Amino acid sequence: MANILQKYFPMIRTREEVWQEISEKEKLLEIYRQWNREQQEEFLDFCTGNKGIKILYDAFFKEILNPESAPERLEEFLSLILEQKVKILKVLPNDTVRIADESYLVIMDIVIEMEDHSIANVEVQKIGYLFAGQRSACYSADLLLRQYKRVKGEKGKTFSYRDIKKVYTIVLYEKSPREFKDFSKNYIHRFSQKSDTGVEMELLQEYVYIPLAVFRDLVHNKGIRNKLEAWLEFLSTDSPEEIAELVEAYPEFRKLYAEVYGLCLNVERVMEMFSKELQELDRNTVQYMIDEMQEEIDGKQEEINEQRRKLDEKEALILSLQEEIKQLKQEHEK
Repeated sequence: MANILQKYFPMIRTREEVWQEISEKEKLLEIYRQWNREQQEEFLDFCTGNKGIKILYDAFFKEILNPESAPERLEEFLSLILEQKVKILKVLPNDTVRIADESYLVIMDIVIEMEDHSIANVEVQKIGYLFAGQRSACYSADLLLRQYKRVKGEKGKTFSYRDIKKVYTIVLYEKSPREFKDFSKNYIHRFSQKSDTGVEMELLQEYVYIPLAVFRDLVHNKGIRNKLEAWLEFLSTDSPEEIAELVEAYPEFRKLYAEVYGLCLNVERVMEMFSKELQELDRNTVQYMIDEMQEEIDGKQEEINEQRRKLDEKEALILSLQEEIKQLKQEHEK
């Protein structure tokens, strides 16, 4: 099969060239041998353009959407998602301890402060969380509390709650949570807090969820219709044919792919990154299975509790009948 991507990115190396570099360095060969056959093939395929690169890999995503080195890219992406002009003021540290230290399943997060001082947290999650809403609410609350502490520390006695700005939690799911599977015609879901009477108050927490699996199904049927969908196609596809169509329709993405394939020239760095992704995916899968099992256990416990409640009711009924019989006997004896 002809290598479609080499036409667009001539720096892509052949399989023989990549394998030669791996085989000549003991360290690289040791890493390579730790992978199973499928993982070895996946690595060689994306390095050689036989398949497209998964941009959602942590290292690639952070390289391409780095808010410090190329803020205009993340600004454009967020502007399209939030439907408002976004200008990044600064990047905020994201290494503080989260609520309950729940960092598993979060592959990547970028926290930025925008020009109006509102905060956006962009997360990529490989596996859709169980109880996605509850977890997101906790993360948003964590983000809001961190902003409160920081702003209050900066303002001192002049601090006012009006100094606290909105926090946006933006989540891209590679595998969609079950909540979104019944909404097959919608790939972006925006949440905000509103009253049931129409009264307006500036409540500060907003959420955007993008289930990319749903988007993939939609774009397969309808094609790319706008710039936001072009970005989501860039992030979600590893098909060489679809990548070729994307860079033809939106040439600005050619530069982004070229940067990623430039990274692939450093085989050692990419192999270490790939190993880290595999380890994280294994960890995520194990945690996901634990969560699934816990949910099943909780369900069984509810069934047991229900059965116990019914038994208690029957026992109470038996006792009540026994008491009535006792009273009838007493009446009969009288």
